[in-house]
Amino acid sequence: MTDYDAILLVSFGGPEAPEDIVPFLENVTAGRGIPRERLEQVGAHYHLFGGRSPINDQCRDLIAALKPALHEAGIDLPVYWGNRNWTPMLTDTVQQMADDGIRHALAFVTSATSSYSGCRQYRENIIAAREAVEGSPAIDKIRQYYDHPGFIEPMIDNVRTALASMPAGSRLIFTAHSIPSSMASTSDYEAQLREASRLIAAGVDHDDWDLVWQSRSGPPQVPWLEPDVNDHLEALVEGSGIPGAVIVPVGFISDHMEVMYDLDTEAKATAERLGLPFARAATVGTDHRFVAAIVELIEERRSGAPQRALGELEIRPDFCRENCCPAPQRPARRP
Repeated sequence: MTDYDAILLVSFGGPEAPEDIVPFLENVTAGRGIPRERLEQVGAHYHLFGGRSPINDQCRDLIAALKPALHEAGIDLPVYWGNRNWTPMLTDTVQQMADDGIRHALAFVTSATSSYSGCRQYRENIIAAREAVEGSPAIDKIRQYYDHPGFIEPMIDNVRTALASMPAGSRLIFTAHSIPSSMASTSDYEAQLREASRLIAAGVDHDDWDLVWQSRSGPPQVPWLEPDVNDHLEALVEGSGIPGAVIVPVGFISDHMEVMYDLDTEAKATAERLGLPFARAATVGTDHRFVAAIVELIEERRSGAPQRALGELEIRPDFCRENCCPAPQRPARRP
């Protein structure tokens, strides 16, 4: 039994006011030399939502649901929260934990799959925060949970609800954040998302489904996972045609900006232009089964309780292998 004395929620972060947008994007793109004018263009879609990303509020909601669930399970540990790119910044949170006398925390990251950006980079963020804080606590990270029943089962229900509003024979289109092909080739990201999609599709007894990508942000000369969801919708309509499309954001656990803008705004507009009936399945958010899954994952590490997972892929180890999910090679910058 591991003697953890705190839980740490780690997430991406997002702006909470219009004046936060460019500084937030500067944090996200630090070291890439992107001009401020370009960041202002990229950040324009935040203004459609009052200049505020929903992700921080969703983290607050998740913590509010998690605390009583932990208490009910007899896990009376404080819950802290730190972000990669915006307040509360991870280093500040680790400093608070050190000030509070925390010695060994267990981190839950709001990314369910394996990849450099979704797993290893968060571990690097935690290491950097610990190195910046004198007397910082040890911090372990919970394993990937894309295949946990507490994630898959609510998604099955969400897809079933979306399908009920659509014409018979509508196609399921699972989406996740695109990543550079070099990053995908050194991780199980695509395989894990495809397995989660297969499990969800089987749960609604639906054979017609695809896994596509969204939210690409890299330079055009660098290969990223394709096809893009908008291109895929066009190809389906121009090909054999489909009676409708149900978009399933399998790569996300909450309705943050990549869901609300890239899917609910851009992909929906593409479907409307094509005359294609469109629905978007909800993410798991604070579904009680997902919150219970987090508690279960915590208990696995505290007491060695049995691991639960669905599907055919290996259950990820508690501690990542030394060389897993390496950083992608960035193209050399032109002089």
